[in-house]
Amino acid sequence: MGKSAKDIKEITNRTHEACIRIIDKQFKAMDNFADRDHCVQYMVATMLSFNRLTASDYADGSEAATSPLVEDLRKRIKCVEDPQFTVDYHDPTKRTIPNALTVTLNDGTVLEEVSVEAPLGHRLRREEAKPEILAKYKRHISAHFDQARVDELLKVGWDRPALENYDVDQYVDLYVKDKVIESS
Repeated sequence: MGKSAKDIKEITNRTHEACIRIIDKQFKAMDNFADRDHCVQYMVATMLSFNRLTASDYADGSEAATSPLVEDLRKRIKCVEDPQFTVDYHDPTKRTIPNALTVTLNDGTVLEEVSVEAPLGHRLRREEAKPEILAKYKRHISAHFDQARVDELLKVGWDRPALENYDVDQYVDLYVKDKVIESS
């Protein structure tokens, strides 16, 4: 539609009781990493503003944490409880974490609600999450090791018999920068 987060008038997050009780902080000040990490409005506003939500977005001084747009949008996101979402959240056969967003634009357009029963990483979406988890692992280790070391760590991780042959302390030592990887 050619719209951006600047074009959003308000957002309604249909959610479960635990979300409202624990992370609904529409008007609370976001003074530190923990405040931002425990605010559903901050998470949604960051994603809509920057098309991402990473650990660095919670850090003091980060682009998201200092964004006037994120702060303004966060205050226009309200949570409302959906009783069925609360039931599903507590149901031991489901244990889903459902949320549904309805976005209203400044021009009055109401976008179709987007509902997610379980976030990426939930047991119901485990297979879907695996490529994302691997990409995240690669990103994190690439910040600390050269490509050859990253390739070696990946090789160890994909070789289940070799991996299972490592003692825990030996495996953890693989992540020490000056250690040389030796095949078991």
